[in-house]
Amino acid sequence: MPRSPTLHCRSCGTAVVLRVPDDGDTRERAVCPACATIHYDNPLIVVGTVPVWGPPEAEQVLLCKRNIEPRWGKWTLPAGFMELNETTAEGAARETDEEAGAHIEMGPLYAMMNVVRVGQVHMFYRARLLDLNFDPGHETIEARMFAEADIPWDEIAFQTVKVTLERYFEDRRRGAFGLHTVDID
Repeated sequence: MPRSPTLHCRSCGTAVVLRVPDDGDTRERAVCPACATIHYDNPLIVVGTVPVWGPPEAEQVLLCKRNIEPRWGKWTLPAGFMELNETTAEGAARETDEEAGAHIEMGPLYAMMNVVRVGQVHMFYRARLLDLNFDPGHETIEARMFAEADIPWDEIAFQTVKVTLERYFEDRRRGAFGLHTVDID
C-alpha cells in the first residue's frame, strides 16, 4: 500500500490541499494554501547487500532473521532505508553492519528493484564477507550463512530479496554477474 501523502505543511502547519501547482508542474501535489509551499512525496530508497563467503563452488550467503515488523521472523538480506548524507553504497554497508554486525568488502551494485505500489526502490550491492564473526543488532534475531540448497525460500521476507537471491544464484552458475533492473508488482 502506498505511503500516505503529506497532510500538513512542514513549513507552517496548515492543512495542505491536493492540486496541480501553478509553477508548470503536471502532477497533483500537496500544496499549502497559506504559504504556497509545495510538498513532494517521493519514493523511499532501500539499500542492502548480498554478502557472500567461500569459494564460488561452495559460496554461502548471509541472511538475517527479522526481529521487527513487517515480516517478523522471516529471512532477508541485510538492508534498510537509506539515510540523508550517505551514498547508496555507504547506506548498504551501514545496514549490513547494523543488522548483521558483519565486516564486508563492498562490491558493485547488483540489483535495482522498482516497487512502485509501495513507493520504494530497493538497491542491493554484492559484498564479500571478511570473516564469519557476526554481531546482529536489535532488528535481527539471528544472522546465518546459507548454501543455495539450504535457503528457506518459503520464509523469505520480501519479494525483492527473493528475486535478488534467485538472480544471484543464476549468475553464479553462469559465472557472470551483471546489473539487474526489475519491476516488482
